[in-house]
Amino acid sequence: MHYHAGTEVTRRIHMSTLTVTARGQVTFRKEVLQHLGIQPGEKIELDLLPDGRAQLRAARPSGSIDGFLGLLAGKRNKVATLEEIAAAAAGGWAGKR
Repeated sequence: MHYHAGTEVTRRIHMSTLTVTARGQVTFRKEVLQHLGIQPGEKIELDLLPDGRAQLRAARPSGSIDGFLGLLAGKRNKVATLEEIAAAAAGGWAGKR
């Protein structure tokens, strides 16, 4: 662990080395994806930082009001209850977990 002014800045659990293919692709090990909370079919965000560094994290859906309203469109002939609306909102903005 690295400490700065009494607070933890970085904690390295495990370092993983990846090999780049001729097509410029890399494959992440299963334990890396599990650590990031990424399931098959999900997306990864990569931020390019100064000095040739990058930050990697699981992409989280950024729901829109149009997407939320689309969850209920055409699915019911009756008015949705508050509980049904809350469940639709949670499902639409929380990802597919």
